[in-house]
Parts: sequence; structure tokens; C-alpha cells
Amino acid sequence: MARLTQADLHEMNQTFEERTPQELLRWTHEVFGTRVAALSAMQKAGSVVCHMIRELKLSMKVVFVDTGVHFAETLSTRDRIASEYQLEVVTLTPKLTMEEQTARMGVLYLSSEGQEQCCHMRKTEPLLAIKGQFDAFIGSLRRSEGGQRSKCPILAVDPEMNCVRVNPLAAFSDKHLDEYAESHQVIVNPLHSQGYTTIGCNRCTTPVLPNEPPRAGRWRHLGPWSVYCGINPTDFAREETVAVDLSQDLIDRILGRRTDFVI
Repeated sequence: MARLTQADLHEMNQTFEERTPQELLRWTHEVFGTRVAALSAMQKAGSVVCHMIRELKLSMKVVFVDTGVHFAETLSTRDRIASEYQLEVVTLTPKLTMEEQTARMGVLYLSSEGQEQCCHMRKTEPLLAIKGQFDAFIGSLRRSEGGQRSKCPILAVDPEMNCVRVNPLAAFSDKHLDEYAESHQVIVNPLHSQGYTTIGCNRCTTPVLPNEPPRAGRWRHLGPWSVYCGINPTDFAREETVAVDLSQDLIDRILGRRTDFVI
């Protein structure tokens, strides 16, 4: 195995700034083959990525983490994406139901520390359970979301999952996202039209007022200290030296040193 650092991806990230999301998706599928999956929480951006995958006829799985406390609308969106786009959606679940977790540990999400633990148990741990099955995950993070995501790179290493994260919509503005969703009649979680700018678990997500930040509805009861769940590594500041261990051949393909695919 060889080591790939975030710094190694700097040149590729600069080159990819000029590429469309569709080109980035095709590149990702060509480089990683069956070892790549899309990761979607069934929000608007994730639905757009799923639609693009369907339109490009790319064969890949879509991974969805069902925390056990999602809104019914989110689960319905997942089912429609799978059925109408004919995509294989793999649903991951936590070891404990929310009832079992609460009986053992109390209501964790009522404190910032407990929220981190709850999110890790119900979101991150199910994903870690499939560590090693994929070398890359396609996400739907966008810089226009603001906060730490304003610096989101297109390619990022994920040491915890030992894989590469690909964000083809990183440069997509809110306007671009809405225009694509409307013009292609993308399946969108109906909660977005009911005041939910961002959608997570039903225990910790509320609608957002027009003058509030987009993520104000996440963990509102905890104040401004809880903004991200932790499932996306680039949501937190980190060093350029963070790295993953992949085969030398795959790293060469990622960095364009030896490939038969050019965009």
C-alpha cells in the first residue's frame, strides 16, 4: 500500500475546478470502478447527484445511513430515488434503536457532547461498519452552504474511512442547484418546501426562518456550538498532511500519472 495525502491532491483539485459535475462523476466512476459509491442523506443536493448518476448511466450504489429517527418524508424520498431512478440504495442502520440507546444512555442530544456521541453512534459508526468496501465516496457538499463548507475541496482524503471523498457539486451555487432540480424535475425531499433548508434527524431538525443561516435548523436547541454531525471529514479544520493508504496503482490513476481516461 502507498500513502495519499491531502496535499497530493492539490494540483488535481485546481484542475477539476474547471470541470462540470457530470465530468467529475464520469472521472470518478472510471478511476474507481466498482469501488465507489454515492453517499446521500436524501436532501436536494444528494438527489441531484443521484439524478446525474442515473442520466450518465453510471453503475454504482447509493449508500444511505438510516439513523432510525429520520422524517417519513426522507425515507419516502429514498424509496422514490431507488424505484424511479432504478438505483441500488444500500441502507445502513445503527446497532441500537433510539429506544435502546435512550434506555442505556439517556437522551444524548440534549447536550453538545451528547449530540456528538449520538451522531457518531447513529451516523458515523454504521458507515465505519462498511470500511474497506469502497475506495471512494461521492458526496454532495457545496461551498455555497457557507461555514467550514465554504472551503470544501472537490477531492479530499478521509482517514477514518481510508478512502477518497469526491464532491462534484462543490462549486454549485444555490441558484445552480435549484435550476438543475427544477429543469430536470429531480425528486426532492418535500420538507425543503416546508421551511427545512437542511434535513437531518427528526429529533434535532427544525424549519429555518428567511433571515436565518441555512443550518440554523440543525440542533437549534444547542445554540451555535453544534453545526455538523461529523460524517463529513472536511466539515472540520485539518492539516494538509492527513492521508489514506491505497494501492500505488490506484493512486497513480487518481493523480493522472497512469490512466486511459482524460477529461
